[in-house]
Amino acid sequence: MIQGVIFDLDGVLVSTDELHYQAWKMLAGELGIHNFTKKDNERQRGISRMASLEVLLEKSTRKFSAEEKEEMAEQKNNYYKELLKSLTPDSLLPGAKETLVYLRSKGIRTAVGSASKNAPEILKRIGLLPLLDQVSCGLDTTKSKPDPEVFLVAARKLGLPAQVCLVAEDSAAGIQAAKAGHMTSLAVGPLYQQLGGTWQARDLSAVENWEAIISCPISWKMPEKTNCM
Repeated sequence: MIQGVIFDLDGVLVSTDELHYQAWKMLAGELGIHNFTKKDNERQRGISRMASLEVLLEKSTRKFSAEEKEEMAEQKNNYYKELLKSLTPDSLLPGAKETLVYLRSKGIRTAVGSASKNAPEILKRIGLLPLLDQVSCGLDTTKSKPDPEVFLVAARKLGLPAQVCLVAEDSAAGIQAAKAGHMTSLAVGPLYQQLGGTWQARDLSAVENWEAIISCPISWKMPEKTNCM
């Protein structure tokens, strides 16, 4: 039986994609890169800030030192943190709050597992922090998805074995990380049917069978893909 659910933050509970894109776009302009597109930004989904920076720098012919890259990543984060001030509980994705309330009523422990160092601040702004038991984020980890570290840290903070945790994710890297950590997964988001999650749904509001998901015996071999709708 599932005893804990670990949620990726961006794209699962809240959408800050546009804010990330605008922050990267601002940095790109400073570097003389004028062809950074939303398609490029999609490649940054679910990976670390430094890995995302490398996606941006593919557009540049210049070479940068490690120190310069650190400064650029920090500058992007400063832009992003300023843009985060626009976040409110209205920024929640469908079903986010309702799902956390439901799981708590069933005695299921919940956590966020996000690569973002800004996760605690985002959760405060959107009002979800009181509904979560733990937060694992870029402040706790050194490895980015598809490495399972952020989810394993979340499970440890919850006091649970990884095998009894389910991960809700909207990125291929996140689903791979869940599998690497021997966790069940729920794929959501625009590409939910393509991610290879154990379970799948358009978004959290479309999950109609939480009871079946959390009561499923861990030893049972679940299908490769199972609709939740």
